[in-house]
Amino acid sequence: MFDRGTVRAAGLLAVDEVHQIYWEESGNPQGIPAVYLHGGPGGTLGTGGYRTRFDPARFRIIGLDQRGCGRSMPHVTTPGYNLNTNTTQHLIADIEAVREHLEVRRWLVNGVSWGSTLALAYAQAHPERVRGIVLMAVTTTDRFQVDWITETVGAVYPEAWERLASHAEQAGIGYHRDKDRLVEAYARLMTHPDPAVRDAASHTWRDWEDHHVSIGNGIRPDPRFDDRDFRHVFATLVTHYWAHDAFLQPPILERMHLLHGIPATLIHGRRDVSGPAVVAWRLHQAWPGSELLIEEGEGHGGPSMVAAWCTANSRHADRIDAE
Repeated sequence: MFDRGTVRAAGLLAVDEVHQIYWEESGNPQGIPAVYLHGGPGGTLGTGGYRTRFDPARFRIIGLDQRGCGRSMPHVTTPGYNLNTNTTQHLIADIEAVREHLEVRRWLVNGVSWGSTLALAYAQAHPERVRGIVLMAVTTTDRFQVDWITETVGAVYPEAWERLASHAEQAGIGYHRDKDRLVEAYARLMTHPDPAVRDAASHTWRDWEDHHVSIGNGIRPDPRFDDRDFRHVFATLVTHYWAHDAFLQPPILERMHLLHGIPATLIHGRRDVSGPAVVAWRLHQAWPGSELLIEEGEGHGGPSMVAAWCTANSRHADRIDAE
């Protein structure tokens, strides 16, 4: 019997002179290798709930905390940290380093929310290493989607967006609504030399995060943000990546030919106002061989979407076993 809740092996892998990436492994050591890429950026592996999305008897389950957050070291909030060394290209290289360290030839790639953007970018960079892809709460983190989640969706949550924009306007950094990008203002605030400025911005950003993911689940403050370090790391990484359109030029949708022939399952909630269903739809339309599952009653996650995620992994295992 293999226990999906038990970490069988874990470690810190040095990937350069500064960064160490935390990785962990569970499930069947002889099973189909599968890697999980968490959300955020900065969302971390958390308590390891992702492991329950795989059959532990069939999968060798691998997770990692992305560069600068979680149990990876150092955190982006460490004094003197160079954010220029934290980009999507660095994260892709870290994933490859973990793959090589664990002697995995090819694996099934899973990603949720921001992790779906990273999964897509990784697969486009290393398609020969990918046996299939399963994504939930699909994102591409291009200019359309970043502006949607930081500006356009304010039409749905005008009170919360007003607090977000007003805070930036009153922070003395020269931000003006309708003229400047709000996410760029918060990227500056989260790297401001005054820790009080950073902390105030992190609280306001937390309020925005709790709102824009709430449709379908109600506005429930995420208890992870009560931890000051988590809140600061998350807000710093999210605004850094979003302000730079995930460092992906050309964007993912303009490079979909690189994924032709790779089977994929895309799972998305109709009520996900954080990432409208058109994002997953455009991805599906550009990806022959992908399947798109829309959960009508859920938003940025939910029990039906999680069930579909689990089922998709098992179906991909059936396909891989039959190869």
